[in-house]
Amino acid sequence: MQSRRSPAVVLLSAVAVLLLGACGTQRVGAGPPTTEAPHWQRFAPFRVTGARLSDGGRALSVDADVPGKGKTCARELKAVVTSTSERIVWVQVTFSALTGDPHADCSKTATGTAKVRLPSALGHRELSVDNDTTFTADDADLPDLRLCGDRGCHPAPTDCTPASYDQAVAALDVPNHTSRGEEHCDGKWLVFDVSSRMGPACAEGEAPGCGASLGDRWFFRAEKSGWVPLARGTKAGCADVHRTEPTFPAALCAGLPALRRSN
Repeated sequence: MQSRRSPAVVLLSAVAVLLLGACGTQRVGAGPPTTEAPHWQRFAPFRVTGARLSDGGRALSVDADVPGKGKTCARELKAVVTSTSERIVWVQVTFSALTGDPHADCSKTATGTAKVRLPSALGHRELSVDNDTTFTADDADLPDLRLCGDRGCHPAPTDCTPASYDQAVAALDVPNHTSRGEEHCDGKWLVFDVSSRMGPACAEGEAPGCGASLGDRWFFRAEKSGWVPLARGTKAGCADVHRTEPTFPAALCAGLPALRRSN
């Protein structure tokens, strides 16, 4: 007599067949069954390198570094004005690039130019591109805009003031919390000592070396961009600076004593 299987047994057998069939579609070492299809996606450029104005200050061109060469690596480089104020015009630059499984060699970079028309002339306002690169037309070789530095587009003037001295310290490659000594300045030339703490992190006097510091004397000349370091040293008088800048005024450095490390 032929045995009859219950509906439950038939259902379980069908599920087992489906599971075995699914397991058989992937083999060891074969990787995922599908890969992401290449598609175009928008990105910010690697770096913004320049900006220019035309048409009375309303037409803006922005140079930026993007992947590779040709439209197989980057395309549709464009600039868009995102906001404006009385002081700043904000512009965003983007391009499209292939993601997924592109085949083109895009390891090199190329410079492209994006253009946009400003709502009104830039004038004395700053231009902020992608929120991290700033340009200004002030003191620029127009039509090229001037790239602003770490101290902004308009650093403190190189006069004999505390704000100006702070700018000079910012131009040095010295540790944070470096202290500044007495300044000798005539508006064109500047010299002061800086002292950087070193040794164990403890209160001065607690243990040997707690008050140790390393001192240097820095000499500067005033230029359009701010105080520019000329020389450094520890010798008395003007010897350190006169080796590189003989015109540095002796009146500012002749009476300076030699420096030595404390503790």
